[in-house]
Amino acid sequence: MKIGLPKEVKNNEFRVGLTPDSVGELSLNHKVFVQKNAGKAIGFTDEMYQANGAQILENASSVFDESDLIIKVKEPLPEENQFLSSKHTLFTYLHLAGNKENAKSLINTGVNGVAYETVTSNDGSLPLLAPMSKIAGRISLVVGQYFLLKPNKGIGTLFGNFENIQAREVSVVGAGVAGKEAIRKGIDSGAHVNVLDISSQKLKDLEKEFGTDNISYISSTSESISVAISKSDLVIGSVYVVGKEAPKVITREMLSVMKPGSVLVDISIDQGGCVETSKPTTHDDPVFVEEGVVHYCVTNMPGAVPLTASLALNHATLPFIKKIADLGLEKACALDNHLANGLNMSNGEIRHPSVQAALNS
Repeated sequence: MKIGLPKEVKNNEFRVGLTPDSVGELSLNHKVFVQKNAGKAIGFTDEMYQANGAQILENASSVFDESDLIIKVKEPLPEENQFLSSKHTLFTYLHLAGNKENAKSLINTGVNGVAYETVTSNDGSLPLLAPMSKIAGRISLVVGQYFLLKPNKGIGTLFGNFENIQAREVSVVGAGVAGKEAIRKGIDSGAHVNVLDISSQKLKDLEKEFGTDNISYISSTSESISVAISKSDLVIGSVYVVGKEAPKVITREMLSVMKPGSVLVDISIDQGGCVETSKPTTHDDPVFVEEGVVHYCVTNMPGAVPLTASLALNHATLPFIKKIADLGLEKACALDNHLANGLNMSNGEIRHPSVQAALNS
């Protein structure tokens, strides 16, 4: 199969869908085309890709023209959709529910779109979403603390134990993969962490893992969220529903109880955000203030650590990429139901029921 790696074009997106090592494994049986300087920003030179069997092409148009299977990190932007057609299989994060207008444009290309974020595993988890969720969860505490600094529009607090000063509070709403990493980092920072989730079993499991020192486990309701965020310097929203737009669990009205200068990090922004006042931001311009609260809503948070993120992503995706390349998409999906769950679109139609429901809502 002919496999293409275009350079990412999203703001400050330097991750790559294929590392040179991944190309080396794929090029044993397939042709791999890499856009010039696709990985240069994170130290993956064209020479490294060539040494692993890739052919370097000058621009994105050439990569798409030559390739059948396109491997990316982020969803194609409108300027990339023009290069896609029904001959292509696109394997990337699609997050269709997060931008319905672009999703419709992408669907109209007729491309076979397989989304990392809906590929499943035997235990029901999302193995290709998990690596980036873990990174986003860790980053949420880093950026949260940064924007709590007074020169960065924050209230001016620092997590940690200082003399007899009471610990500051962090609330994590949604204790999935990203939320769990945020909880871990919050505990490490010396903050008191409020964990809010709708699953009582998940809260019990987390209590067994993290104990009860400087941490509260709270059943998530509108009222309990309001109480928790009113006491918090940093609120992390990490609610995720497979294939669907994230529910708005934090409303504009709730922001009125938050401290002026507190920070809200919406990890769910790729799926439309779990905060009513959230809107997508970029690494160039990551925050805005709404109702006195600093909002961080960067849609590619793991892009802040593109080398680490690329290595982690490739470790998870490469077995599935090999399967598609070796067998073709139709046969690969027929033999692997978990990969088939990643098929979001083909022939101009939505194939994933949750994504279909989200786009029709």
